[in-house]
Amino acid sequence: MKKTLIALAAPAALVLAGCGAAPSPADYDKMTMEFVKKSFVERGIAKLDRLEQDEARLACWQSEVTGKPLDDNTAKAIEEAAYKSVKWPSDGKFLGDWREGEKIAQSGRGLTWSDSEKTVNGGNCYNCHQIDKKEISYGTLGPSLWNYGKLRGVTDPDSPAAKPIVEYTWAKIWNSRAFNACTKMPSAGHRGILNEQQIKHVMALLLDPKSPVNQ
Repeated sequence: MKKTLIALAAPAALVLAGCGAAPSPADYDKMTMEFVKKSFVERGIAKLDRLEQDEARLACWQSEVTGKPLDDNTAKAIEEAAYKSVKWPSDGKFLGDWREGEKIAQSGRGLTWSDSEKTVNGGNCYNCHQIDKKEISYGTLGPSLWNYGKLRGVTDPDSPAAKPIVEYTWAKIWNSRAFNACTKMPSAGHRGILNEQQIKHVMALLLDPKSPVNQ
């Protein structure tokens, strides 16, 4: 519903303003963003700067509004830039404690208007994924992560054989656009949602053979 209102707002405003010339895409973008900004108010730690769009977000938003997929060159450029932005573990260790990872996956706190700057962010992973079979409440926007490591043959996350999937998983969590230009998955590390240690814990939840996810 919101997307429909936003899509209709700009042309409707132009008609009411009596604009005779056909508006350009830039005109639509400018008027739409003005409409969006007028529709939001700052509350607590949620400021209007969250509405600012980087090039990747803007390209994907335009693609969604127009119904036209990104061209291959643009998508590739976004993915390459995202992969270059990935910050690897400072100590070379990818996995933390899966128990802490489960807590992070369960938590949806942090970054909302009702939180404070001191609130520890959660990953809110269950909002989009099935992770542990014993949990009956989870989202389906993303794929199931049940048996994530087991299905990928990860028996020893520190082994050379596991390195490709371990690095892929880290990069996916850090900046999800590295593998899908217009993914809906938040870029947890790149956007500062989770810190390095928190990502290590989520990695353990997914890849540690002792994690209930892989039983």
